[in-house]
Formats: sequence, C-alpha cells, structure tokens
Amino acid sequence: MCRHFAYLGPVVPLPQLVLAPPYGLLEQSYRPRRQRHGNVNVDGFGVGWYPTNDPTPVRYRRAVPIWTDANLAQVLCTVHTAAALGAVRSATPGLAGGEEAAAPFTAGPWLFSHNGALPGWPAPADELAADVPVSRLLAEGASTDSTLLWALLRHRLEAGADPVRAVAEVTVRARRIPGARVNLLLHTGTEIVATAAGDSLCYLTGQHPGPDGNPARGVIVASEPFDDSDGWIDVPDDHLVHVTPTDLTLHHLAELAPADRPLAEVP
Repeated sequence: MCRHFAYLGPVVPLPQLVLAPPYGLLEQSYRPRRQRHGNVNVDGFGVGWYPTNDPTPVRYRRAVPIWTDANLAQVLCTVHTAAALGAVRSATPGLAGGEEAAAPFTAGPWLFSHNGALPGWPAPADELAADVPVSRLLAEGASTDSTLLWALLRHRLEAGADPVRAVAEVTVRARRIPGARVNLLLHTGTEIVATAAGDSLCYLTGQHPGPDGNPARGVIVASEPFDDSDGWIDVPDDHLVHVTPTDLTLHHLAELAPADRPLAEVP
C-alpha cells in the first residue's frame, strides 16, 4: 500500500504541503496512522506540481525513502503552486522497484497515483489489459499493478473520456478482482478525482497557509489527515471525490459505473 495526497487551491509554498504538516507525507512514510495494509512506505516517493500558467506538470521522484533525500527540501523550497500531487510507496512483494515504479505517473496534463494492490499479480493483467495496446503497456516502464491501472486510465483519457467517468470505470473494473484495493488519485491541474476503494481517504476544505503566511482557501484530498484539526472528512468506501476550483462533490461509484453496465468503448 501507499499514501498519497492532492491539492487544489490558491498558490501555496509546496513544502507546506509535503514537508511541514505534522502528520503529512513525510511522517506517513515511516509512521502512518490510518494505513490498513503495511506499516511503512519506504520504497520510493514522488511529488508533482503545476507551474503557474503551465498546464504541464513537473515531477520529482526517487526510489529511496523520502526522509533520506537530502535534496528534496532544496528542490521544493523555491516552488509555489496552486495544484500538486504527492505519494510515498510501499511496494507489494514481487513487483518491480525503482523510480519508474514510484508515483506520481504523468503524461500530458495528468498526474496519477494508486494506493492499493491487485492480488495474484500478474494474473489480473490478463483481464484488465485486454483493451490496452501492448505498446502502451510497455511504454509505462515498470511492471506493476499501479502502472497497469495507469495505462488503462491513460488510454481512456487520451481517447477523450471524461476524467470522472474514466476513473470510476477503471476502479470498478479493477474491484471485480477479489481482494483488490483501488484507491486512485488523478490530478488534471484544474480538478482532482479520487476514489476510496479498499483503504482510507479523506479531504479537508478551508484555510491553508498562503505564501504570505495568511490563510488561503483550498482543498486537500489525502490518504489520511495531515493534522488533528476537526475539518477532515472521511470518504466512505466505494465512493469518488471530485474537486474543482468551485466545488467538491461525492459520488457512489455504482452511480457512475454500475458493475453490470458495459464499459464505455475506447477508440
């Protein structure tokens, strides 16, 4: 399993999202408080963010525990952003390692992370990858359940699918595998789409530290709370959170992608 978060709101210093929170991504790497599977997340990490007025994200990721990277604070200290996604990885035994296996995964305007596992790997790939070109799977690099899910989702996004519908369908399809845990997190730069499907997820709306030290309004969606404030709201299992600059909506996955409805065709 892993821990991940996404932010959308006013421009804030990136270290205040990644390094400063008392129970943020750094703390969650070695002492997560709500992780249901696994105890630590030391098999790599990554942070992606959207520069001002640029729809293409920048990504920094490593294959080491986040606290061992002496360069991270220096890399992030100059970054101010209105949209970001970060993750720390706990590798499933038997799956590939290295930076290519660490989230966030990216293509075009998207950042993506998967918190969970597909039991019985690599057998689940036979069914899930049926409508994805082999060239797309090979292009993802590392052979893991997360890169498979990213390939499946990216294939649909690049075909023009609505991000909410695409994330819901991939999640529901993967959940057909017994014991599958499929918390997906997608950032488009202007919206966040996240699912709670087998592990914890919550969100916080309201005041966050701005670049001038004054409170600013934004939304954080995360595997677990960054602090002990009362504003964090748990997302029920099998639900999807959709965040835009003006709204936050919660949907049951069955409403968006009923298990008995055929998946949308992908060109």
